[in-house]
Amino acid sequence: MKDLFEEQVENLSEAHFLVLYWAAQGEGRQAKYNITNCFDDLKHCGITRTKQTAVAAVEALSALRFVTLRGEGNRRNLYISRHGARALEALVLRQKFTPRSSAYLEGL
Repeated sequence: MKDLFEEQVENLSEAHFLVLYWAAQGEGRQAKYNITNCFDDLKHCGITRTKQTAVAAVEALSALRFVTLRGEGNRRNLYISRHGARALEALVLRQKFTPRSSAYLEGL
């Protein structure tokens, strides 16, 4: 199972990394971070121009059980799982991607 986890983490893209990073930051700040915020932040960073790409990144992380999506009101909020936290830690230690600030979270 460790090999599978390592392979999953190794194949994550910068978009996946940032979603994990921002979801963790949101939880740390006790802020609701949702797919719309995620799309706006990815667009702001120049990673995507379509909401489809943001949704695909979030759904992939959800399928890997790295994030949990919860419908709260009319929003689907993101919460990092313990597996997602381990994946984020591994990516940070490898210095594969550079963290970027979330325009949404910075505006809070």
